[in-house]
Amino acid sequence: MTHSFIPPTSQPSTSPAPAVSHVEALLASYPDFPQPGILFRDLNPVFADAAAFRAIINDLADQHRGQFDAVAGIEARGFLLAAAVGYAANAAVLAVRKGGKLPGTVLTEEYDLEYGSARLELEVGQLPAGTRVLILDDVLATGGTIAATTRLIERAGYSLTGVGVVLELTDLHGRERLGSASVHAIMSI
Repeated sequence: MTHSFIPPTSQPSTSPAPAVSHVEALLASYPDFPQPGILFRDLNPVFADAAAFRAIINDLADQHRGQFDAVAGIEARGFLLAAAVGYAANAAVLAVRKGGKLPGTVLTEEYDLEYGSARLELEVGQLPAGTRVLILDDVLATGGTIAATTRLIERAGYSLTGVGVVLELTDLHGRERLGSASVHAIMSI
């Protein structure tokens, strides 16, 4: 099966433009992927552009600077963001994994996706109780994945300080599922 592709609007950039400009220029879209009726927003072209990736990491780190001790990245693209922001901010990094991929004692949360359901896990005891954690992911859609992650962070005894995403799909109302969590989206569509 082949899928239509809506290409990015411009070529990779080397200018120090704001993160939102990079996302607008490089975001690709795939209609009917992974199933009919879904418009998949692909951030991989954004991540593949060095200037765009640097702008995104700087934006996410700057928006929350001084407010977190650790960043939690949600599998899989959230790992890219969390590792880079953790490095930039000299902060610890937590990996929130899909179910069944972590050893030892784990906390588990079930959640619904816009086209299915799944579960996430977090290893317990990695950081001291009360550690301030910033959650990072690529896209906020229906909010199920991030809401499950907020529950994991809180159940682990950490303090949620905010959520950062590159792209928010506002018509899916995912922010509503996150309660009072402070959410920063670089771009909303």
